[in-house]
Formats: sequence, C-alpha cells, structure tokens
Amino acid sequence: MTQQTSGLGEQALEKIAEIGLSTQLDEVERLDVAINTDPGKLVQGELESLTINADGLVMQEDLRMEKMTMQINSLAINPLKALIGNLELTQPAQGIAHVVLTEADINRALESEFLSNQIRNLTIQVEGKPVTIDTQNVTCHLLDDGKVGLDAEIIIRQTGEIKVVSFTTTPHLKDSGQGISLDNIQYIQGKELSPELTKALVEKATELLNVSNFEMDGISLQLHQLNVEAGRLTLQAEAYVTQIPETN
Repeated sequence: MTQQTSGLGEQALEKIAEIGLSTQLDEVERLDVAINTDPGKLVQGELESLTINADGLVMQEDLRMEKMTMQINSLAINPLKALIGNLELTQPAQGIAHVVLTEADINRALESEFLSNQIRNLTIQVEGKPVTIDTQNVTCHLLDDGKVGLDAEIIIRQTGEIKVVSFTTTPHLKDSGQGISLDNIQYIQGKELSPELTKALVEKATELLNVSNFEMDGISLQLHQLNVEAGRLTLQAEAYVTQIPETN
C-alpha cells in the first residue's frame, strides 16, 4: 500500500483536484492546481499545501470571476480514497482566497436570466400601498474613488411610469463576512426614489455579491477585505474546506 500511495504522486493528485473543481464551473479559461507534499507524508495522508489558480471562471447564475486564487495549507486526506480518484479530507482545512471581479463580470451577471427574473414583478409597499415594479437595464460602474455606481430603469406597473435613476453607493463588508452591503446612496441623475423603491433596488444588487455565489461544494468563504478601483473589485476571504469536489 505504501508503494502504491507514494506512486500516486503530486501530479496525479493535482489532476484529480482539477477535474473535481472543474465540475463546479460552467466555464473556465485556465485552472491549475498545485499540490506540495512528499511521499512519506502522502502515505500518512498529509498534504503540505494545495494551491488553486484560475482565470475566467463562470459559476452559478452566470457569475464570472476574472481571477481566483486559493491557498490551503496542512490538508489531511484519506490515502486509500486518493487511489480511486477521490481527495477525501479526513478533517477540515483552512486557507486564504483572493477573488477579482471586473465591471464587465458584474454587468454580465446583472444581465443574466436568473438575476433579470429576480428584479421583475416585485411587489413592495410604497406609502402604505402595494406597488408592483420591474427593474431593467441595470448597469454597474466600479469607480476609482472606491464607490459603486448603479444606473437603472424602474417601471411601476400600476401607472406605466418609468423612473430612470443613477446613483453611487459605498460598499462595505457585512459583519458576518457573508456578503457586501451598499450604503450612503447619493443620486446623480433622475429624481430620488422613494425609500421603498431604493431599498428594493439595492437589495437585489447586493444579492449578486452574496458570498455563496463564489463558493463550491465543500468550500465556504468568509470575506474579510474588499477593494474597489476603476473597473475592478477585489475580495479577500478566509476559505474553509471540508471536501475537495469529487470527480464524479
């Protein structure tokens, strides 16, 4: 068993991990997995580190990431399961993830069928009365002052009125690290919306930045840093790993 396990080698394990991770993605331009260990530790089911580098990842709800890197240290695996192509962790592992989204990535997601459906036919209370709204042509701008700009059209079904709005907002990490909140709204164009309409629009925009959109099976994230610059959003997160996605 010792010779078989050590013969499996880092390259074979890397290929197993790459195939498993690729099953979680709709598309990926580049996916590289690097595993560092030595035969003696591998026989004992120990991996010193696993590093994931990927470009152009498309995940659930058509969310694309320009780049993702993840560094996980001190993984404990079942060496027998590894022989049959399954990197089964015998205890949870922890690491650091780095995600980059471009302005184009976010707008692609805003135009996706899933999110488009989420911002149509919304019933909210405006001044104590139920109002049904559709939101369309939502566009995001990542600005060099660290703010996020949003342009949108809101249609009030009861009257057919179309409200065209453009505002900036400041992104902050939620205390739980599970997403991003958009605060300090400042209108640039169009009349200021009622608080209810503004809240509905912002809530739908923040759903896109929920951390669960960036997770894979067995890998959860807790955000601890974000940075907005012109055309680019960078997220840093703690990665908690209970399982490397399986090849099947």
